[in-house]
Amino acid sequence: MPSLVVIGAQWGDEGKGKLVDYLTSNADVVARFQGGNNAGHTLVVDGVKTKLSLVPSGILRPNTRCVIGAGVVVDPEVLLNEIRMLQEAGVDVNPSRLVLDRNAHLILDYHRLIDQAREDARGDRKIGTTRSGIGPAYEDRASRTGIRLAELNSMEELREKLAENMKQRNLYLARVLESELQANFEEQWAKLERVRSVILPYIGNASLLLYNALEHEEKVVFEGAQGTLLDQTFGTFPYVTSSNTIAGAVSTGCGIGPGSIDHVLGVAKAYTTRVGQGPFPTELRDQVGQYLAEKGAEFGTVTGRQRRCGWFDAVAMRRAVRLSGVNALAITKLDVLCGLEKIKICIKYKLNGQELEDVPALASELEKVEPEYIEFDGWQDTLEGVTKWHHLPVNARFYLSTISEIIGCPVTIVSFGAERESTIFSSGASYVKNFVK
Repeated sequence: MPSLVVIGAQWGDEGKGKLVDYLTSNADVVARFQGGNNAGHTLVVDGVKTKLSLVPSGILRPNTRCVIGAGVVVDPEVLLNEIRMLQEAGVDVNPSRLVLDRNAHLILDYHRLIDQAREDARGDRKIGTTRSGIGPAYEDRASRTGIRLAELNSMEELREKLAENMKQRNLYLARVLESELQANFEEQWAKLERVRSVILPYIGNASLLLYNALEHEEKVVFEGAQGTLLDQTFGTFPYVTSSNTIAGAVSTGCGIGPGSIDHVLGVAKAYTTRVGQGPFPTELRDQVGQYLAEKGAEFGTVTGRQRRCGWFDAVAMRRAVRLSGVNALAITKLDVLCGLEKIKICIKYKLNGQELEDVPALASELEKVEPEYIEFDGWQDTLEGVTKWHHLPVNARFYLSTISEIIGCPVTIVSFGAERESTIFSSGASYVKNFVK
């Protein structure tokens, strides 16, 4: 069962999309297992940028099938716009190449309105959601009132359920959130009727498809969205996303057994970024932080918001490695560190003078931790034209090997540019190489 899980090991935006695109030249199937269109994956092929938020990053590989698992919440209008954008760019997107799991839940107008009204009501205490309706859609799934893709096959039953849902959600908007926002039933129904005929051919039993693919020894890549530190259960709560982002979510998000997971690849930047609110122990509010933001073009694919930047956080990384059973780590944007005289890695947290064994559970405590660093000499050499691991600058290799030693996980892939080719492997990347021609 040759399978590979690719997850973010930080607070998202690690470069998972580029890695999945690169690692699927020899893959048969790529499957998304959680999140929604709050994900933002930017792919660059031959200088052409493709921005995806729902369709898996393997879609640019013509021989790869793509799956959106049941653990994903799907905004049908966003999906259709993305399919249309890809088709207009000459990408073959049809029901034989893209399958939507019949059990995936829909994001509807009232989900987006509730998300927006809640963020507005929080004032200075905003969570920092993308206001896309992701959280409210997952809430409906948990409360057993959500609407699944399969229900588009029974519009008569769906109309009655939608009307009741909308009545309840509009009452919630008005009386609890004290918002003037209200969803319009006829407008929402018209949207569903419009997208239904296009979406229906794409709906299938993705769980069974994936099971059969793995049974036939096809190569399957599972693509995560967001990052481990944003996991709904184990992330920096409440500044987290609305789904489980760790590797274990592959089973519940795609409907396959945990024994089907062969290898977990964590993806992390050579430094750390975070977008929106929430504690960030290694954040740099100085010229170095601005340097990283500008050189790394640190702006969100979906929101356009500038990301906060800081030094590599090995304490948080050890937690990410443990939570997902990460077998190896891919480090992206190593080129952004070029030109810095000194580079640091956070190796310890202290709170009230006591060293912590793990990231604290309370955001209020994480905001108060004192990070302890080790410092390295930087390198001035450019990484342009580097094609082999031993061609990396000596100080860069020492930086990577130190990360491996501190977190107890090998760094086997390095990426230093947006293009596919700016990716190199260490000698320990033999398993991952099976997915690349």
